[in-house]
Amino acid sequence: MLPKTFPLTTLLLGFALCLNAQRPPVPQTPAPISDPAATVSVEQDVAYGVQGGEKLLLDIYQPADRGSRPRPAVVLIHGGSWSSFDKSTMRGMGNFLARSGFVAASVDYRLLHGSDNRWPAQLDDVQRAVRWLRANASKYNIDGNRIGAFGHSAGAQLAALLGMEDTRDNSDPALAKFSSRVQAVVDVSGPSDFLTNHDPDGDAMLANFLGGDANKIPEVWRSASPVFHADKSNAPFLIVHGTHDDEVPIAQAQELYDKLHQAGVSVSLVKVDDVHTFQKPDARRQLAIETLEFFNRYLVVN
Repeated sequence: MLPKTFPLTTLLLGFALCLNAQRPPVPQTPAPISDPAATVSVEQDVAYGVQGGEKLLLDIYQPADRGSRPRPAVVLIHGGSWSSFDKSTMRGMGNFLARSGFVAASVDYRLLHGSDNRWPAQLDDVQRAVRWLRANASKYNIDGNRIGAFGHSAGAQLAALLGMEDTRDNSDPALAKFSSRVQAVVDVSGPSDFLTNHDPDGDAMLANFLGGDANKIPEVWRSASPVFHADKSNAPFLIVHGTHDDEVPIAQAQELYDKLHQAGVSVSLVKVDDVHTFQKPDARRQLAIETLEFFNRYLVVN
């Protein structure tokens, strides 16, 4: 039975930091979510690879009590227009999932700086993170067959592709035998189709990120858009989106839902009365509950 109260504190900070440098106030509303007495072990700045001379780091959150059998894991992917923020913005969710019996890994990935680290560097990095977790599953008491992904905004686009695509760069022999596909995806406020909802500023940013204009390299814009990868082989999806999102139109969530549903994928779309960064305590509580229920359904073996 769930406890009657649980202070959200920093639980969902990661949801609200992706495209807005101003951190929202920490919600104080109690919510019946997880066990507040459960202790969490955190290992920070663990290197999972090196790319372009840049060390790639992740933070591991796990129940202090390792338990008698391997646990499901969730990769947490921050947002920030693929150019800002870091793994620390997912600290609240990492602690929350660990208190709920999961191993959570909040990952850094290469950020776009000018013309450096253009797409698909970010996808390569998060795919590497998943494969690294599988390669180190015994060390962290992880069940390598039960790994999910949670992402917000730009991180949601990356999380979606983890549930859709096989490894793009398989050049590392140490990880060659490990899959980068995850078994469940939570997509929060994510863009899904870069070829729609155009505006000059957004198109200019995406042209730099993706390496050219859409009319010149449409195949790259399509390949980076989750809607064009919808297939019956995709992992189950939970899509959560604010009805007042001015950053990523909710039409993007609806389009992804429709494409996945048409492909026969198990998918749910939850529309929340809030903005892109989920400012309302009730909205964050709903998001936390939906996320936990979804991962319990698809990653936990009873």
